[in-house]
Amino acid sequence: MARAAEDSADLLNRVKAGDEQALAELFSRHRERLWRMVRFRLDRRLSGRVDADDVLQEAYLDAANRVSHFADDSSSSFFVWLRMIVGQTLIDVHRRHLGAQMRDAGREIAAQAPRCSQTTTVCLAANLLGHLTSPTLAARRAEVTARLETTLDGMDPIDREVLALRHFEELTNSEVAEVLGIKQKAASIRYVRALRRLKDILANAPGFGDDYQHGV
Repeated sequence: MARAAEDSADLLNRVKAGDEQALAELFSRHRERLWRMVRFRLDRRLSGRVDADDVLQEAYLDAANRVSHFADDSSSSFFVWLRMIVGQTLIDVHRRHLGAQMRDAGREIAAQAPRCSQTTTVCLAANLLGHLTSPTLAARRAEVTARLETTLDGMDPIDREVLALRHFEELTNSEVAEVLGIKQKAASIRYVRALRRLKDILANAPGFGDDYQHGV
């Protein structure tokens, strides 16, 4: 454990000094977690034209061009900084593909496929609905999606984001606190509260009770 920490610290120092090989190594170590973020946040209408790996490749090139900014102000952890770069890349990807070409992108997927935009509410709903096993509920996807999104919109925005970061992106509590700029204790309290609220939402949503009562 100590040796791994020393190794990471050495790589980080090399990154700050402009070592591209060290940047590639650290990016590779965080790649799986960043990939999970992209898969959660990427609009489902782009599933046929944009690959998560392509988004990460673009983000890596951007990080390489901007790594001096991290070296000058390393107040955030390297992973959180990389996640910020990936998030900005995702915004650019959505703008490129879902701007003037929004209708065309929508035609590339089946009408009943879950749609996920940059908003946490839509992403949460799409991922929750992705676990549907009931044919009846799946057939009512559009109706259930609208109801679920409306209910999720009633949650506190920060609680909703904490839930997404912890439960779907699988960030640690300290990373969530850093991303949102709140205290770790507050992040922990908000996660427990948000998880309880989500369970209540699903328990009261038609068709969700049996599938999610113990699964979230």
